[in-house]
Amino acid sequence: MSQMQTSPFYGGPRECPVEDGRIQIQHIAPKISDVGGIPVARAIPQKPRRLIGPWCFLDHIGPVTDGPLMNVGEHPHIGLQTFTWMLEGEIMHRDSLGSAQVIRPKQVNLMTAGHGIAHTEESIEGHRTMHAVQLWIALPLEHKDTAPRFDHYPQLPTWQEAGVEFTLLIGSWKDKQAPTLHFSPIVALDIFAAEATQLTLRLDPRFEYGLMPLEGRFDIDDEAFDNNNLAYLGMLRESVTLDLHPGARLLLIGGAPLADTVSIWWNFVGHSKEDIASAQADWESKSPRFATVPGYNGKRLMPPPIPW
Repeated sequence: MSQMQTSPFYGGPRECPVEDGRIQIQHIAPKISDVGGIPVARAIPQKPRRLIGPWCFLDHIGPVTDGPLMNVGEHPHIGLQTFTWMLEGEIMHRDSLGSAQVIRPKQVNLMTAGHGIAHTEESIEGHRTMHAVQLWIALPLEHKDTAPRFDHYPQLPTWQEAGVEFTLLIGSWKDKQAPTLHFSPIVALDIFAAEATQLTLRLDPRFEYGLMPLEGRFDIDDEAFDNNNLAYLGMLRESVTLDLHPGARLLLIGGAPLADTVSIWWNFVGHSKEDIASAQADWESKSPRFATVPGYNGKRLMPPPIPW
């Protein structure tokens, strides 16, 4: 999805404060918006928390059961991977490489923008149910100009433990490895509990982590998280224990912090102002860097003026 981010440059602390010997949890309330009648909850980027590992954008879309058809017009990206995890409904992805791929429930679409790509997203006629998570992964400096590509993952590692269903979306977890392309240490895990249960997750203290409820509620040390309120766990944790309420579904994201500061403006992620200004100028001038998306007949989105 296209986004507006008007505070373009950010870094920030990677660790939560420690009180009475315990690492505290940062509560991040989402920004709720309406995109064509579809509710979208944006957890990051926000002023309290800009990145979680290389994850720099997290939108929870829906769920809606009879919403309008989504149509996100042609728009560009650089310096990132767009990552869509579909739970209900169907979306058609098209891009300037000629890719045309419908994403269905329990599948991941991954578009690596690298030096530059344009794409569109449309609901499939007859599918007015929509529930998905869309994220961006910032590419590290050494890979920011990699060749653009698109990958579709219809099958991902799934398993059960103690009545809890797990799907590994990217990275590795215990002895499981997802096939999903990535350029820096990273992980994402979908967790679903049909019944109430307590779950302990073993963590890598070199990673920072966030947990977002997609359905229902979970508690950590008697702190409740629901309604898209994200729990930022920081780094240095070796485990976290969750009390999952019946029907709880949550998304765990994490990864090693990037070594270099990244910047975000409109749909661009860069490592300098020059990266972003160059990409915006190329998009506005219809440079061959961003080819037309074949098969799409809608509008071409344009950015606001750069604020520097």
